[in-house]
Amino acid sequence: MMGRGTIWETIKFMCSSQFWRMGVLWTFHLFFSYFKLWFTQTLLPKSYQYPRHPRVTQNRKSLCIITGATSGLGKEAARALSREGFYVVLVHLVYAAGKSGDLLSKTIVELKQKDPDAHVKAFQVDMSSFQSMLKFKSSLQQWLLDSDMHPSIQLLINNAGILATSHRFSAEGYDKMLGTNYVGAFVLTNLLLPLLKDSFVPSRVVNVSSFTHRCVSTIQVIEETSFGKCSSLSKAYPCAEVYESTKFCLLLFSYELHRQLWLVEGSSKVSILAADPGAVATNIMRELPSHLSVLAITILKVLGLLQSPEAGVNSIIDAALAPPDISGEYFFGGSGRTITSSKLSYDTKLGGKLWSSSCELFLPTFASF
Repeated sequence: MMGRGTIWETIKFMCSSQFWRMGVLWTFHLFFSYFKLWFTQTLLPKSYQYPRHPRVTQNRKSLCIITGATSGLGKEAARALSREGFYVVLVHLVYAAGKSGDLLSKTIVELKQKDPDAHVKAFQVDMSSFQSMLKFKSSLQQWLLDSDMHPSIQLLINNAGILATSHRFSAEGYDKMLGTNYVGAFVLTNLLLPLLKDSFVPSRVVNVSSFTHRCVSTIQVIEETSFGKCSSLSKAYPCAEVYESTKFCLLLFSYELHRQLWLVEGSSKVSILAADPGAVATNIMRELPSHLSVLAITILKVLGLLQSPEAGVNSIIDAALAPPDISGEYFFGGSGRTITSSKLSYDTKLGGKLWSSSCELFLPTFASF
């Protein structure tokens, strides 16, 4: 039986606009994405479907870094890419002291049980903390040196993400959800870009986005809060809108980085792809009232829209193993299939503005550490 406080919190959340936004708008755009996939594959004369391309060399072990890799999609991606021969670096998001080490150990044991030949290394990182990410880069480089491995990265999967339901802030004062879902990916990718460029084979960045980005018609939510740094605690936290915006910003960043590397620099050494797994049964909704999480999962199952992590990871693996000359695409639906993301996500002016703002706000912070 639910406690009185839990019942009240559930009722309160159900009466909020954020609940109905998740329940109605998110479901609509998930249906729309699958309709777009069907339309693209069935009616268009030229649809884009890419076969998986082996990316492991005989002479050297390719290195793959996966953020948020100890549960859900991250763990499944680690398992799949380990089977492909990658040396997988698990980046575990730090949530609670005392539990992280046990979860990392458990994940490594599970991966080894599934594949005794798996090569796995694990690090704990707070993806919303610049200092934590800098420490991770330093530790990673030292480990590569000590392991006598090539000092480079062949694959980076920015999978880490949270759905927070209340105001929380990172060590630098930014919104925690924005910091984890977008800022962390932006900063970590820029930090590791030299190692990706130094790869002995064409390297790749895969950013895990979401169909919820289609709900965004403007990035006003982000602009009004100066990237979440000045959020007013007196107002109800617009959790659904902030989550959508973080996934939208991740897409803008993906396409802008693709343009920077492939069009401005004229280099095709590092490809940039986005992957949308759809609705997957993970613990992303752990902060929602438990009864609402169960209700959402039940409805998605009835509608046939909920996937297991084993199935949902396919779009991520498709992107990771797509041919090396593919960049700037949006993978959705598995089987190597791609669709177009929202029209606004391809706005080059908006992408350039986000890139410039992010560089000005976040990259100079490194000088203080």
